[in-house]
Amino acid sequence: MGPDRCGQALLQIGVNMMALPGGRHLDSVPLPGQRLHLMQVDSVQRWMEDLKLMTECECMCVLQAKPISLEEDAQGDLILAGGSGPGDPLQLLLKRGWVISTELRRIGQKLAQDRWARVHSMSVRLTCHARSMVSEYSAASRSSSQEMGQIEKLLMEKCSELSAVTERCLQVENEHILKSMKACVSETLSTLGQHFGQLLELALTREVQALVRKIDASDNIYTTESTTGNLFSLTQEGAPLCRIIAKEGGVVALFKVCRQDSFRCLYPQALRTLASICCVEEGVHQLEKVDGVLCLADILTDDSHSEATRAEAAAVVAQVTSPHLPFTQHLSSFLESMEEIVTALVKLCQEASSGEVFLLASAALANITFFDTMACEMLLQLKAIRVLLEACSDKQRVDTPYTRDQIVTILANMSVLEQCASDIIQENGVQLIMGLLSEKPRSGTPAEVAACERVQQKAAVTLARLSRDPDVAREAVRLSCMSRLIELCRSPSERNSSDAVLVACLAALRRLAGVCPEGLQDSDFQQLVQPRLVDSFLLCSNMEESFV
Repeated sequence: MGPDRCGQALLQIGVNMMALPGGRHLDSVPLPGQRLHLMQVDSVQRWMEDLKLMTECECMCVLQAKPISLEEDAQGDLILAGGSGPGDPLQLLLKRGWVISTELRRIGQKLAQDRWARVHSMSVRLTCHARSMVSEYSAASRSSSQEMGQIEKLLMEKCSELSAVTERCLQVENEHILKSMKACVSETLSTLGQHFGQLLELALTREVQALVRKIDASDNIYTTESTTGNLFSLTQEGAPLCRIIAKEGGVVALFKVCRQDSFRCLYPQALRTLASICCVEEGVHQLEKVDGVLCLADILTDDSHSEATRAEAAAVVAQVTSPHLPFTQHLSSFLESMEEIVTALVKLCQEASSGEVFLLASAALANITFFDTMACEMLLQLKAIRVLLEACSDKQRVDTPYTRDQIVTILANMSVLEQCASDIIQENGVQLIMGLLSEKPRSGTPAEVAACERVQQKAAVTLARLSRDPDVAREAVRLSCMSRLIELCRSPSERNSSDAVLVACLAALRRLAGVCPEGLQDSDFQQLVQPRLVDSFLLCSNMEESFV
């Protein structure tokens, strides 16, 4: 492993700093009230957090008899961490882990640039960071296993070796010798990163085990609430920690909470944590082993539970049926409870008191329509089209492109059924689809722009499928859908230059033209309908708007 990749690889099991929308792992379903990640905050707050881990580095520089660096990028480096005092071992691990992983990555970058003075000074700092983490964690946890002790020793030996070899490199002027020493430094840095990752995994596993045992054994509501909150915070550090939690019995312990009436007020928190853990395969497998789907079905179908509880249960369903996760497609136990779950979710959509509740319920329904085709037939029988279309006119429930994305996904998947067309016409659904073709982002954020593209694409797909029915096609022509489709094809800005939207619009336009060709001008017919689809696509995708 090269030095430039070391910093990226060392935390495969450590702290993944990717934040997830709303504190959830629901793929492509950003949620309201997004939770900022500890390390992904504004610069001032980040500085305030880092102050707890920093002291001036002059003391170490003097002890090593080295001059303080005056390089232009020295100010951007992490300063030596001093003792942060006794505290939560888990937070100590996460913060120190972030500092050390960042330092390792930067050393790899400087090594690739042959900046030996910086490599050495940062190696000295890294040794101090590692030593501080080991001593502080030992003091906070008050015990250490033999395996951890061995890895700690190996880590510190590699840190000392790195400092020594980089110091020797400073005294070498021969480029050939320096090149061979660079390979040695790179190997040492890679091994150091592996030891650090192993140590962090062991320590985090140990802390997770303690949390799970505490939840499992507790009959106190306040203790369980606090511990579950800590476990949820850990899930936000990324998939590696979710895997550890799943392997150490976190899913089993949380479902135990969800099966005790005395902990009813904690169900939403426990279910939200479960939804996060189930972003990894190990979490889904554990859920299936403990009959978690049956528990979710019981919660969703029990009206005595609060709306918040049922919404969080819907979030877990949305996660475990996500089409973006291949391992969820083998969730055999879900089929046994699917009808009950689908019925409860449609009811939750109908009665939702907020946009977030509707989003979670509709996201679960959208994913289920991918999970099994029987779900679409169930939705038809439950008059789900009416529920969804009525919700679109309720700004309290449907107020974002993310929610409309879920609705149009359901409609697109249901539109493969022939009997869907009559329900769509009866509920004025073609007019809604026409409106979805004009979806525009309000904030301009990448996530919202992408959501609007998905809405346009799926609306065009739905229209193309439904237009097999001549009545739907004629209604679409009457509502000027063809004009809007032509505009989307010819104007890249209207579709945000999305190729996916372009292909879907061309397909829908050709389907409508087959029923009502008189709705097209000759130029549109010759360019957008008559040629092969790929030729029309190339023509439209190469169109550039003139700003002259």
